[in-house]
Amino acid sequence: MVDSVHQEFDPLATGSRARQIRARATVYTLLGFFALLYLSPVLIILMNTFRPLEEIVREGFISIPNMMSIQYWGEAWGSFCIGGSCEGVSRYFGNTLLMTVPATILSTAFGVVNGYALSKWRFRGDMWVFGLITLGVFLPAQMTLLPWAFTLGKLGLSNSIAGLVLVHTIQGISFTTLFCRNYFVAVPDDLIKAARIDGAGFWRIFRRIMLPLSPPILIVCVIWQFTGIWNEFLFGTVFTSGSNQPITSAIVAFSGSGTGERHYNVEAASVIFAALPPLFIYVIGGKYFVRGLTSGAVK
Repeated sequence: MVDSVHQEFDPLATGSRARQIRARATVYTLLGFFALLYLSPVLIILMNTFRPLEEIVREGFISIPNMMSIQYWGEAWGSFCIGGSCEGVSRYFGNTLLMTVPATILSTAFGVVNGYALSKWRFRGDMWVFGLITLGVFLPAQMTLLPWAFTLGKLGLSNSIAGLVLVHTIQGISFTTLFCRNYFVAVPDDLIKAARIDGAGFWRIFRRIMLPLSPPILIVCVIWQFTGIWNEFLFGTVFTSGSNQPITSAIVAFSGSGTGERHYNVEAASVIFAALPPLFIYVIGGKYFVRGLTSGAVK
C-alpha cells in the first residue's frame, strides 16, 4: 500500500511528465511557426485576391484587407486580358488539363509495362536498356529543346496541345520506368516462375499478378507526373504561344487589359487557379504517395 502511494506521488515521474509536456509543446510551437512561415507567401497571395487594386497600391501587398470582394476571381477566370485574348485563364486552364491528363496516363502506362519487363523478363542487354531509359532522369530539359523542336516540326505538332502531350509523355517515361522497375524488383520471382509453369505468358502475368500488386506505385507515378506536368513551364513557353499555351506560361503574359497597369488582385487569383489542381492532388493522395514510396518505389 505504501509502495503504491509512493508510485502515485513520485516526484521523479511527475517531473518526467512535465519535461515531456514542455518538450512536446516546444516541438509543436516550432513546427507551427515554420509552417506559418512556409505558407505565408500563399496566404499573402490569397489575401490579395479579395482586395481592391487601389488598396493594394496604397497599402502594399502585406496588409489586412479593408474591403473584400470575390469579383476579381470572376475576372481572372473569364474576362481578364492575357496575351491579347480577354478570356481570363479559363482557356489556358483547359489547355493544361487537356495536356496533363493524357500525358500522365500514357507515361504511367508505359512506365508500368517497362518496369515489369525490365524487372521480371531478363534478356540480353536489359541493363543497358534500363540505363538508357533512365538517363532521361538526369538529362537537363534544356538539352532536349532543339531535338524536340525539330521532331515536333517534322510531325506537324508545333504550337499544339498534342505536341506537348507527346513531349511530356516521352519525358515522363524515364521517371515512371525507374519507379516501377524498382518497385517490381521486390515482387518475389517465384510468383512469376509459377505462373510460367502454369502456361501464363507476358501479358497474362502482367494482368493477373503484377497489376493487382501495382496500386501503390501507380499512385506514386500519377501524382508525380500530374504535378510535374501541370507545373512545367519551359516546354509550354518554348513550344506553344497564344491561345495554345498552358496556364503556367499564360499567367506571365498578363497584358494589363492593354493599359500597362498591373492588376495584382486578378493576377493573384489567376495564380491560385493555377495552383489548385496540384494542391488538390497532394491533399487527396499525399499519404498514398508516401506509402507508395516506402513500399519500394525508391529501393
